[in-house]
Amino acid sequence: CPTSTGKRIAIIGGGPSGLSAAYYLQLMGHQTTVFEKRKKLGGMLLYGIPSYRLPRERLQDDINVILETGVEVRLETSVGNDPGQLSLDELRKEYDAIYIAIGAHSDKKIGIEGEDAGGVISAVEFLRAIGDGKYPDLTGKKVCVIGGGNVAMDAARCAKRMGAEEVYIVYRRSEKELPARLEEIHHAKEEGVVFKFLTAPLEVLSDENFNVTGLKCQQMELGEPDASGRRRPIPVEGSEFVLDLDCVIAAIGTSPNPLIRHTTPGLDTNRKGCIVADDEHGITSKDGVFAGGDAVTGAATVILAMGAGKRAAAAMDEYIKNKNK
Repeated sequence: CPTSTGKRIAIIGGGPSGLSAAYYLQLMGHQTTVFEKRKKLGGMLLYGIPSYRLPRERLQDDINVILETGVEVRLETSVGNDPGQLSLDELRKEYDAIYIAIGAHSDKKIGIEGEDAGGVISAVEFLRAIGDGKYPDLTGKKVCVIGGGNVAMDAARCAKRMGAEEVYIVYRRSEKELPARLEEIHHAKEEGVVFKFLTAPLEVLSDENFNVTGLKCQQMELGEPDASGRRRPIPVEGSEFVLDLDCVIAAIGTSPNPLIRHTTPGLDTNRKGCIVADDEHGITSKDGVFAGGDAVTGAATVILAMGAGKRAAAAMDEYIKNKNK
């Protein structure tokens, strides 16, 4: 690293985007501090991507390289306006610039009756528990994952590794419309995951103790394309059926944690709860505050988040230089 510029930058979020920004800023001579609310750095790399796809020791090797540049880290530290927490505006007074890289870790509800039953869990919670080393015991159980993206594939394949006897993926469109990568779908099939295409969940069924016993579903057929460009699923009348289950995992999408946007006046967000920022530079509506990764785009890929961090680092460097002129 070059001689220190004397400038300090706060990075909110220790995932791929925040760590990428911190690394490049350190190489520019700026001192960065990463604020991470969990016990470990890595974000979705640690808490979302299973170790069979990204070995933990390999991930830690990369994180160590970043930390060797002199990045300061404050773990188990949230940023918001709750008691005992720092606010974004308070941080802005202490630091020359801020980069928000909080990812998209808040789950979306399925929106069906009975989804609060015991045995219903979000894919993010499920994968986060595994990332924390708290391996759920699904030995001999029947598990259903609702959704068709890469996270759904990860959850289904992890359920198999946790001992589940049967694992289903319920998806309301056809295989052609699955958003997951082809190789992820292929591997899930190889590992025995059963795909229920053109199937929509209607209700989570439970027993007298409020524990999951099944999922009421309905067959669908494809109609004309909707706003997304994919053919819209239409219910087939009289086609309801029940899947006998012990566990339901919801993998229908995530959004950024609302805490920062709810406690920071003047920070523009869109209708999906994502921070509004310039794609090329990560510039937000607040002076000296930049943002990138899933917090801006919604759930996307690791490499896009890393790229956003690198571009934002360059933009923050330029911002600091212009401030000193």
